[in-house]
Amino acid sequence: MRPALPGRAGGRPRSRSATLTPTARVLRLRRRISLLFALTSAVGLIAMAVLAVRSDSGRWREQLDHTMDADTSWALGLLETDEEGRLVLDVLADSVDTACPPLTVLLADGDDRGALRVEHAPAKPCLTVSRAVVLEAGRAAVRADGVRAFDGRTTDGGPVRVFAQPFYAPEAADDEGPQGVLVTVADATAQRDDHRRLVWLVTGGCAVLVLLSAAVGHVLSGRAVRPALAALDRQEAFLADAAHDLRTPAASLRTLAETALRGETDSADVHRRTLRLAEGMGRLVDGLLTRARLMSGTAAVARQPLRLDQLVEAVVDEAPTEGHRVRVEAEEAVVVADPELVRRAVGNLLDNALAHGHAPGVPADVLITVGRDGVLTVEDAGPGLPPEVAGALFERFRSGSGSTGLGLSIASWVAHAHGGTLTTGPGERGERGEHGGARFVLRLPVSG
Repeated sequence: MRPALPGRAGGRPRSRSATLTPTARVLRLRRRISLLFALTSAVGLIAMAVLAVRSDSGRWREQLDHTMDADTSWALGLLETDEEGRLVLDVLADSVDTACPPLTVLLADGDDRGALRVEHAPAKPCLTVSRAVVLEAGRAAVRADGVRAFDGRTTDGGPVRVFAQPFYAPEAADDEGPQGVLVTVADATAQRDDHRRLVWLVTGGCAVLVLLSAAVGHVLSGRAVRPALAALDRQEAFLADAAHDLRTPAASLRTLAETALRGETDSADVHRRTLRLAEGMGRLVDGLLTRARLMSGTAAVARQPLRLDQLVEAVVDEAPTEGHRVRVEAEEAVVVADPELVRRAVGNLLDNALAHGHAPGVPADVLITVGRDGVLTVEDAGPGLPPEVAGALFERFRSGSGSTGLGLSIASWVAHAHGGTLTTGPGERGERGEHGGARFVLRLPVSG
């Protein structure tokens, strides 16, 4: 039998993505979106930069060519011929020997159309170009039978633009080649420097814009995946709540079942305890689901006018208050709220007072008051709230009394969802001192 290779389970390779957590996969997706955004921006910016650089390169060459074309056209007007049709360069030579840009006259040498010789060259040119460059420019113009222009270098290595324009004899036949070529050069140092500065400016601007687009893409991708991360956080919080809250009743139920199997407990007592555990687990699961819906926003808040005093009396009538004392002092109050959510919040506050608002073995004494201003107060006669717990009482797992804290957390969320508040503090003792434990105040907006 062949042993399994390392990194394989059942002979199959494990995917790296299978080992990532959902949050890690979402973050990896964010990085990929940011990279794709940056690459897309970079491609567009680079394409635009290339077009801009090429356009500028052609523009300054066209400007120089236009200037040199005007110079050679003017020089062509200075060419003369004698009575025998021979070219006379005296006027041209007198005019261009001291001019800049320099002008060189090439004449066709014999029947070979590609053979040229220098007929006239400036004595002291402002730009010195090798004779080979001048002749090559002339030959290119002859071969093309038209104007030719290209980049070149002076003997000192400076950049120039070389321009060659052929000219023809006055009575030349159509099939005859040019009689000669006028070659001129122009200094391109300033244009080259301006073009180089433009290239650096465009390159630096593209780099800055790519970095900026990468930062913007990172921010936008973060906003795009934020709902997914929030949903994952809510899912993990719900699973943590469920695991935390169901662990104790599940263990108690298992212990009770093991005790019943050993015959150490009366069956009727086992049934009663099992029923209490099942009811507690049912309320716990219901609270977890309600909290999950509230936190995810799937539980919509249906606001409508509501008689808060009547709702409180109905909640008290339905609550299991046997053995406890619950009093209601209510004035007629109309609030704008969701009846189901407010019912759950009031029920959670009452359940909290009945469960924790009294000493062990002593019945609870709870006073509920409702004011016309939409303020509901639940006050018990228990031991009160420790100062270190009061600040975080409405957070999950922070009830401070061994419970889950989901009930108060849900009540607080219901209050804030309606634009109200839920606060707590020490109770106010009555004239006979029957109260003095914890006091919860729920404020809801009243109907206008």
